Amino acid sequence: MLKTIGQVLFSSGLQNPKFASNEEKQATDYEVRTYETTNWISTTVTGMDQDAAMSTGFKRLFAYIQGNNHKKEKVEMTAPVTCLVDPGAGPACETTFIVSFYIPEQHQTDPPQPGDPDVYLENRKEFTAFVRTYAGFSNTQKSREELLKLLESLQKDGASYKNTPYYVCGYDSPFKLTNRRNEVWILQNTEQG
Repeated sequence: MLKTIGQVLFSSGLQNPKFASNEEKQATDYEVRTYETTNWISTTVTGMDQDAAMSTGFKRLFAYIQGNNHKKEKVEMTAPVTCLVDPGAGPACETTFIVSFYIPEQHQTDPPQPGDPDVYLENRKEFTAFVRTYAGFSNTQKSREELLKLLESLQKDGASYKNTPYYVCGYDSPFKLTNRRNEVWILQNTEQG
């Protein structure tokens, strides 16, 4: 329990999903990463408020790693917490948010099945993302500003990307006050016109 609390409070040392960085395609304000196929524990929340969705999703997933799974097994905290944002069509439509924790290496081949029907295992196939990193505390407005900066850079560079969905990622506990790390990910468009 203390180890988990420590991991949540001080996110350093947490396992992260493996990725390869494409050095030739890096820009000054973003990087290009290809993530390996991995398993994640996820939950879907719908609504219009990203901050509320992140909070609801985090609580569900935290219960899973605390033992709300079929093995009643505690699972180590990892980073980042990702939130796939799939905006609804139109200004007053609900957005779908998929909040996820990366499943640690020791559980990748046989992750414990969730005990909550709103929580599910997700196998993410290999993907390439354009990643913009930013500091400080993040919220809906801040992540949106960073997303727009990333989109502007990708347009300027002529990159092939998907507008939606996109990811908002956090690496730190809400109790960590300094040296915070957040990211926005835009998926590379792999379809050839």
